[in-house]
Amino acid sequence: QVQLVESGGGLVQAGGSLRLSCSASTEIFDINVMGWYRQAPGKQRELVAVMTTDATTKYADSVKGRFTISRDNMKNTVYLQMDSLKVEDTAVYYCTYHRGNFRYTLGNDHWGPGTQVTVSS
Repeated sequence: QVQLVESGGGLVQAGGSLRLSCSASTEIFDINVMGWYRQAPGKQRELVAVMTTDATTKYADSVKGRFTISRDNMKNTVYLQMDSLKVEDTAVYYCTYHRGNFRYTLGNDHWGPGTQVTVSS
């Protein structure tokens, strides 16, 4: 069973930066997708950025050019560098993990507990 440990959320002023981290506890290295979704109050959960083991990425249009996802496969850890933050980025950010790639999923999706990101004006 995979457990996800998140860190890096907090309060920041508009225009500032934060970096989120998420580590997946797994017994073996496998092909997988890791990344981040977010959910703002009154809104549906949406994809922010995800990355495959072989470094293919997807970003929400709203964060392209501002957020950068990266990962360390040896540590099964994914990072989200968030620059030029906007008030509308305020949300609970959830780390996600599943085996496979963008074409297929093996087993269950896994989710972290969520970390709050608040951007003030």
